[in-house]
Parts: sequence; structure tokens; C-alpha cells
Amino acid sequence: MIHILPPEIVAQIAAGEVVGRPASVIKELVENSIDAGAREIRIEVTDGGKSMMRVADDGCGIPADEVELAFRRHATSKLASVEDLTRITTLGFRGEALASIAAVSRVTCATRAAGEETGTLIRLEGGEVVSRRPIGRPPGTMVTVEDIFYNVPARRKFLRSSATERRHIDAWVTRYAMAYPTLRFVLVHDGREVFRSSGTGQMRDVLVAVYGVEVGSALLEVLPEEDATVRVEGFVSPPYLHRADRGEITLFVNGRWVQDARLTYAIIQAYHTLIPTGRYPLAVVMVTLLPEDVDVNVHPAKAEVRFRDGDEVFRAVQRAVRQAVTEEGRIPTMQAISGPAPVTRPPELRFPEGAQRKPFQPTPMPLMAPPVSSGAKLPVLRVVGQVAATYIIAEGPDGLYLIDQHAAHERVLYERLMAQRASGIPVQPLLEPVAVDLPPEWAGLVEVHQETLRRLGLEVEPFGGNTFLVRALPVALTSAHPRDVLTEVAQGLAEEWEGKGAGGRRSGEAVAEEEIERAILRRVCKQGAIKAGQMLSREEMEELLRALERCESPRTCPHGRPTMIHISAAQLAREFQR
Repeated sequence: MIHILPPEIVAQIAAGEVVGRPASVIKELVENSIDAGAREIRIEVTDGGKSMMRVADDGCGIPADEVELAFRRHATSKLASVEDLTRITTLGFRGEALASIAAVSRVTCATRAAGEETGTLIRLEGGEVVSRRPIGRPPGTMVTVEDIFYNVPARRKFLRSSATERRHIDAWVTRYAMAYPTLRFVLVHDGREVFRSSGTGQMRDVLVAVYGVEVGSALLEVLPEEDATVRVEGFVSPPYLHRADRGEITLFVNGRWVQDARLTYAIIQAYHTLIPTGRYPLAVVMVTLLPEDVDVNVHPAKAEVRFRDGDEVFRAVQRAVRQAVTEEGRIPTMQAISGPAPVTRPPELRFPEGAQRKPFQPTPMPLMAPPVSSGAKLPVLRVVGQVAATYIIAEGPDGLYLIDQHAAHERVLYERLMAQRASGIPVQPLLEPVAVDLPPEWAGLVEVHQETLRRLGLEVEPFGGNTFLVRALPVALTSAHPRDVLTEVAQGLAEEWEGKGAGGRRSGEAVAEEEIERAILRRVCKQGAIKAGQMLSREEMEELLRALERCESPRTCPHGRPTMIHISAAQLAREFQR
């Protein structure tokens, strides 16, 4: 039997789309405070938000005759017509947040609008007003939310531990502090202040407060292009600073925190060949474009957006981040030669003395630290010798350099072949074709990308079953065995294809094809590069270093491993106690 649902059930269903956990409440209330023109926002939380959450601001406040209306569904001051939906400039606009929060909790709102003599205190339970009275208070609004999901026990039992819910709240607050550095954010957990931003207007100050001095000061600034229709700015990590997952890639579109797989992938692709495979950068990237070019009315939680020209935004983000990384990249520097290896602590919120924190598990760290000097290009290096037939020792104007000959040659070959793609990569035909058998899953990919391989100098043709004939190789690889080259390339294609299924990871077929070419060239260079254990003459070492100095990204191989480490003259003097 079909029937109309009661209003209270409808309200709880609608609330489930907006309020998923305590952090959702904090997000909605903080966004309202920002829209209200607040200069300071104070967030207080008890028991990870399960018992109490409070957001207080010094914004414009709510007029007394509109307080009850503010807690009704689809009541908003931010939209007046259908046309307004095409150019939304506020964080909130649907008129659902306060009504949804009130439907599943006990809410107290104390507010006073600028220009009014008294404020208003209103209490709601399950969306119904239970009391209202005038109060004295400064202009602004304070919303207290208690006993979230008290009337929806099925939802409440799915809440995580207080520590988990607390981490989600921390993430939301610090994200908005980074996006709005002119505002002062204060976060208090269980009576203890755990985070405070200065409100100076400098994002780096907030980054230091969130990640600590070492990480915050090392981040590279992304500068917007002049007169760009898509403005991209923010901060990203240098290549030597990376993480095990994508969790510290933060995106804002027109001041709104969003989750966008394509833009996240654009940032990751900007580090292509600069960081190791399976590692991810730390980034806070702000994208600004005309309101009519982005649709924020995709989901009630407002965490997803659609762009009128998604490819243009993808390219703008990738280009801006790549430029910041390549122009400001640095060479890793030896931190210590003797003594135990130092440990590194992952970035976390700064807690006052006595506050609870997660136990720290130290992890070994290579003997490298951020250098003092910057610059993408290398200084002129003088060859001193070779160690273990693997590393070249060179002297520079500021100390000693140890160069991994294989990684360095990989970088040289990769940039050389990338530059030759437009005019055609020189090819060396084989005197006799070489038959190579491949696993079935690899053979199919080689056949599909046969034309791509030919453009990159690797001429192959099917020879029945899973066998291929290699007829030509790039000139740079004539010393490599054709079987090894094709096997390596096929494996690279398989790995690239496995990643292609992840939603939103590609920006059209043109980008996908370029990524396939890059994956092939990385594998080609791995096979063609000088190997560890190979003795080199002084002339060969000199030639390799001169070629490396001409590279655009000489500090890492195409797979992201460092090509060199640096020991400063000052460090040597300290070690010898001079």
C-alpha cells in the first residue's frame, strides 16, 4: 500500500544526506559562519562530537524575527531565484543544513543580528522548537548541538570511536583554516585547545600550525597565472616530501572544499617521474573560476562539483602544480654521516601539554633532509671518481655530490626520448628479428598499442599466439637485448592499464594516450640505462654529468628515485671537527 511518509520521517531521511557524522555538523556550521562574514570562529567539541558540538562566530547574526525560519527546510537567505543557482557564490545555499541538524539532535542557538539591541535564544529537539527567549549577547551566532542521532538509534550506533570522530573534525577545521587564512579558527576538544590559526591572511602560517615548522616551511607555493580564466594557487610538497596515500591532497573550488578524483589525479600527474611510484604529494590547492562555470548543486553534502569545461580545469591544475615543483625543486642533502639514523614524525595537530594524542610510532628515515639552497638546475660538477662501480663522486661549488649512475642515465635517456617524440625517435633496425613470448594478458596490450610502440621507436609485429617479433629498437637502446626491452615495456603497459579503471583518473583519451607513452618510455629507459656495477671511464662519467646538467628535472629518475645526494662542505668540516 502506497502512502505519504510522516513529516518527521521525511526530515530524518533528508538529514541523512547532509549529516553523516559529527564532522558533517561542524562543516555545515563553519560554512554558515564564513558566509555570515565572521572574523573569528571557535569550535568546541566533547566526546568526538557525540555528546556536544558548539560553533561560535562574530558574524552578522540572525535577525530575531527570522531565527525560527532559519531552522525550517529549504529556508535560506542565499538564493532568490532559479537563475541564482547558476552563479552560486556562497558556501551554503540549499537551506537544508540547520533543519537537518535540528532533526537528529538537540540544538540551542544563541544569536544577535548587528543593529539589534537584544539577541535571541532558541532550543529545538528533533526539529521542534521547545523554547525561545530574548538574551543579551554580542553580535554573532553560537549554535550548540547535543546528543547527535539521539532519536535515530540506528544511525548513532554506526558512529565510530570518539578518537576517530575527532580526527574527522580536525581534518575539516584545518582544511577551512587553510582555505580562509584571514579568519581566526580555534578548535577545543574536551576543554583543551588543540589548534589555533593566526588569521594573518598568510596561508603558510596556517600550514605551519597544521603540519609543523619543518613541513610547513618546506612546501612550495603555487602561483596563479596572470589573466587566467582558471586561477590555481596554493602550496604543494617538494619531490622529496611525499606520503603513502592521497589523504593529504586537499582541493578547494571557489572557497569550497571538494572531493574530485580528476583534479586529485591532475596533482599526482604533476609529480610524474619526480616521486617514487606508489607515493603521493601533500597539497593544498585552491581553484577559482567564474561561478557560472561550476555546478555546486550536485549533492546535498556539497562535496562534489561539476565543471563546464573539466578538461580545462584539469590542465590548469596540472600545469600550475608542475611548474611550482620543477621550478622550486631541490636536491636532497646529507643530514648526518655518522651516528644513528634520525626518525620522522608524521604531521599532526599541535597539542598543549597534557592533551591526549595518538601514540607515535617512529619510522626509519634516509639520511636526507631539506637542503638550504634551491633551484631546478644543477651546478657545474667535476668528476672525482667512481665507487662500487655504481656511484659517481663529483665536486660542486658547495660540496660533494654522489650520483647514482643508473638513475642519472635513466633521466637523461627519458628526457632525450621525450624531446624526440615530435620529430621522430631515431630507430635502429635489427639484422635479424627477435621472437619474444609474452603472458596472454600482456600480449593483448602490446597488440593494442602496437602503433604507439612504433612511434616510440620499438617496432614489433604479432607472430602467432602470444609471440611477437621485435624488428627495431630506439638507437639509445641498441646495447639492450630486444627480449628484455619488450618484456619490460609489456609489464609497464599492464601496470598502467590496471590503474586505468580507477574512476576519474583520466582526462579524456588524449591524456590517457600520453600517459601510456610515458609509461612505455620509462620502461625503455630502465632497460637502456647504464647499470649498477658497470665500470665507466672518466670521459663517460664526464659525458653523463654534462647530460644530466642539461636535464629539466635532473634530481630524480623517471620513476621518482633520487639521482644524487649532496654533502655540503660545512657538513664535511663538522664531521672532521674542523
